[in-house]
Amino acid sequence: MSTTIDSADLAEPTTTRSPRYVGLALIALAMGGFAIGTTEFVSMGLLPQLANGVDVSIPTAGHVISAYALGVVVGAPLLAVFGARLPRRELLIGLMLVFLVGNAASALATSYTSLTLARFFSGLPHGAYFGVASLVAADLVVAERRGRAVSGVMLGLAVSNVAGVPAATWLGQNAGWRSAYWLVAALAAVTAGLVLWLVPHVAANREATGRNELRAFKNPQVLLTLLVGAVGFGGMFAMYTYIAPTVTQVAGLDDSLVPLYLLAFGSGMVVGTPLGGRLADWSVFRSMLVGSVLMGLILVLFTVTSQWFIPGLLTVFALSTCSSVLVVGLQMRLMQVAGDAQTIGAAMNHASLNIANALGAWLGGVVVAAGFGYRAPSWVGAALSLAGLLVLVASALLHRRTTRVPVPA
Repeated sequence: MSTTIDSADLAEPTTTRSPRYVGLALIALAMGGFAIGTTEFVSMGLLPQLANGVDVSIPTAGHVISAYALGVVVGAPLLAVFGARLPRRELLIGLMLVFLVGNAASALATSYTSLTLARFFSGLPHGAYFGVASLVAADLVVAERRGRAVSGVMLGLAVSNVAGVPAATWLGQNAGWRSAYWLVAALAAVTAGLVLWLVPHVAANREATGRNELRAFKNPQVLLTLLVGAVGFGGMFAMYTYIAPTVTQVAGLDDSLVPLYLLAFGSGMVVGTPLGGRLADWSVFRSMLVGSVLMGLILVLFTVTSQWFIPGLLTVFALSTCSSVLVVGLQMRLMQVAGDAQTIGAAMNHASLNIANALGAWLGGVVVAAGFGYRAPSWVGAALSLAGLLVLVASALLHRRTTRVPVPA
């Protein structure tokens, strides 16, 4: 891999920091990811309680999940533009406080409308937080360890699927759905305190402007990378959205076993996220290539293994692991190609992943509604993964044509 395509356009750390210091700062940043991951997915586990609480049907209550995703897509570029000139530590604290207010408002909501608006508001800081936290993490370490540092931040999101979401769901089921959002608000407050205490202050870049940040959208490599995320990663969501009926109707298992599949998926994220960091330190582009290819192959495999318990469970774990490798690679790639528009480039990764969520779930639903059964979403997912892979190859070809630097096979 050439240094041009694999070297991040980030400044070297200004001072040498001890591993313990860096580790504590990464834990503080990861705590925010843990809180965000918990609130993003707990609404799905508490959907019947939410529907009953605001007196609407379960399908209607599902729109509050869409509202959060819409908030992520809107908030990532918006907050990145307005926060570009702010010191990054203080920007992170501000984003966590906005997140805190959004979840407190969710807990206090008395109607479907107020809950939907609160969930939209809660989603606004999501992408910007992960983007800015990734930039801060990368600046804490030498260039050769930036992938691992960024994956350390994103590990909080992975761990939330194993610990945070089940705990918040249990709390919401036993102490009322509002308690889950109060828990997330408390986590946001803890994160803000830890970031203030453990993350170093760096002076604001006064040369950064919102206009310069928006120029990222004129960069073909930024757009192609976002398209890889929105389309290619949609393959995973096409399958995972329908995991519960797949377990019960394809494998013929009791619905009490569905949580084991969710646990396998979360465990795969915990394994795949740090693995993705190490692979990104080896080669960002190759790590994305590996993740994309394996995702597509595993989705095809799941059309067969989904009929059995243990093979299906292991396939879900493998899919989650490989998709997490791709997510870390996408984050690092955007940080590379964004140039001076670092904030918006890094922030847009999770916006593209939420588009992937909507696209994959919709296309998976189309084939199910057409009567093709619950194996069909995996075929759709494989097709989306292939499409994302083709976009990734197009990105490499464009890079080679514009820079005349060889791209690895």
